[in-house]
Amino acid sequence: MKILLTGANGYVGRRLLPELLSQNHEIICAVRDKNRLGLDKTTLDSITIWEVDFLEEVSFENTPKNVDVAYYLIHSMSASTEVFDSMEAKAAENFNRYMKHIGVKQVIYLSGIVNNNTLSKHLQSRKNVEDILYQGNNNVTVLRAGIIVGSGSSSFEIIRDLCEKLPVMITPKWVLTKTQPIAIRDVIQYLIGVLLKEECYNESFDIGGPNVLTYKQMMQLYAKTRGFKNWIFTVPVMTPKLSSYWLYFVTSTSYKLAMNLVDSMKMEVVCNDNRLQKMLGIKPISYTDAIKLAFIKIEQNLVISSWKDSLVSSEFHHNLSEFIQVPTYGCLKDNQKLKIENPEKVLENIWTIGGTKGWYYGNWMWQLRGFIDKLVGGVGLRRGRTHPTHLDNGDSLDFWRVILANKEEKRLLLFAEMRLPGEAWLEFRIDEKNVLHQIATFRPRGLFGRLYWYTLVPFHFFIFGGMIRNIAK
Repeated sequence: MKILLTGANGYVGRRLLPELLSQNHEIICAVRDKNRLGLDKTTLDSITIWEVDFLEEVSFENTPKNVDVAYYLIHSMSASTEVFDSMEAKAAENFNRYMKHIGVKQVIYLSGIVNNNTLSKHLQSRKNVEDILYQGNNNVTVLRAGIIVGSGSSSFEIIRDLCEKLPVMITPKWVLTKTQPIAIRDVIQYLIGVLLKEECYNESFDIGGPNVLTYKQMMQLYAKTRGFKNWIFTVPVMTPKLSSYWLYFVTSTSYKLAMNLVDSMKMEVVCNDNRLQKMLGIKPISYTDAIKLAFIKIEQNLVISSWKDSLVSSEFHHNLSEFIQVPTYGCLKDNQKLKIENPEKVLENIWTIGGTKGWYYGNWMWQLRGFIDKLVGGVGLRRGRTHPTHLDNGDSLDFWRVILANKEEKRLLLFAEMRLPGEAWLEFRIDEKNVLHQIATFRPRGLFGRLYWYTLVPFHFFIFGGMIRNIAK
C-alpha cells in the first residue's frame, strides 16, 4: 500500500512510521524541511520525502502520485495563542486541494475528543479541521483522542515534570476535570487498524484507554507508580493566565502551548462510544501500564520521538537549511581551538553535551542563563535532550536546536533558541589534523545586541575556554 504521512517528524508521526514500514508499506513522508526528519540512513533509504508547506500557496509540482491513504497529523497549536485556528484551517484546505489532485482513497485524521457542547479554542479548531476534511473529495476517517501517554509525549512529560519536581502542589480547579488518557501504542494500533476499512469511511470515532480520571488522579497515580507520594491541594482562584505561567515555569512547555493546554484542560474529554475498539478487537492498556511502558523506554534509551524535538517546544519556525551556513559579515565570534590526541573520544564527548551531563564547564552559569531565559519568555534548559548519546538534525538540546549533526564530518552545529538581542550559533568541529574547533558566533541586532555580547566577554573567557579543555580530555 502506498501511504502519505504528514507530520512525519512530529511525535505521533515518528512513532507511526516504523510500524508502517514493518508492514512493508511504501511510505511518502510530507515535511516542511527534509533536514529536520532526523532518521537513520536505513529508514531514509526506505522512504520517499516530499517537501511541502501546507500553509503556503498550493503547487502541484513534484506532487506524489498513486497514493492510497494519507494520514493527516498536522496542527499549529504552539504557533500562536490567537490565530492558530485560522492556520490549521488553511493547512487543511490546502491539504484537501492536494488530495483531490492526487486522488487518495482515504484520509485518516487524528483529532481531539469534542463531545462537550462548549469547546475550547483548541478543540473547536480540531473540530473545524474535521469539517474541512469532510468537505474534500476523499473518504475520511477521524480518530478522536484525549491525552496521549507515552515516553516523550507532551502530556506525559508535563505530568512527569510536575510530579517529580513538586511533591506539594497548589493547583487550579481544572485539575478536577475528567479525561480519558490513551497509551501511544494503542493510538498507533487504531491508526493502522482503520487503513482502507470501508466500514470506517466517513466516520468519526472516539478512542481512549480503559480509565476515566481527573488530572489530579493522573498525577497521584503517576507518583504511586513511580514509588513516591505527592500532595495536591486545589484552589478556585488561579486564573488561566496564572495557570499557564505555572505550567510554563515548572515544566518544559512553551508559554503559547501552556496557554492553549490550560484552555483545553477546563473541558471534559471523555469518550462517548467504543465502537472502533469492538470493530478492531483492540484491548487498550491502563493508564498505569502506559506509565510503566514509558519508563521502560526511557530507562533503555529507546525513546523514538519526543514532543520537545518538535517545533511545538519553541518559537523556531524556520527551515534548518537557513542556518547551516554560519554568517561572517557583521558577526562577533569566540574562536577556540585545541590539538587533541583521541578524536573518537572527543567526538563522543561532543555528542553527549547538554541535558543531564551539562556543558563541561560552569554548569551553574548555564543553569542561571536558562533560568533568566525562562523569566523573559524563552525555553530555558528544561527540555534537555531526548537521547543521552544520539543527536539528529532538528533535535532540541537544552536551549539550542541541532542544525547539523554529522559524525562522519565530525561536526555539530547548534542554533540558539534562547531569547537574545540577535542570533547565535555554537559549532564543534574536528579537522583532519586532529584539531578541535569550538566557535561561538553571534550576529547582534542593533546596539543593544553588541552591548550584550561585550558585557558577556569576561564570562566567555572562562566558560568557552574551560568547555573546550574539558571536552578535549
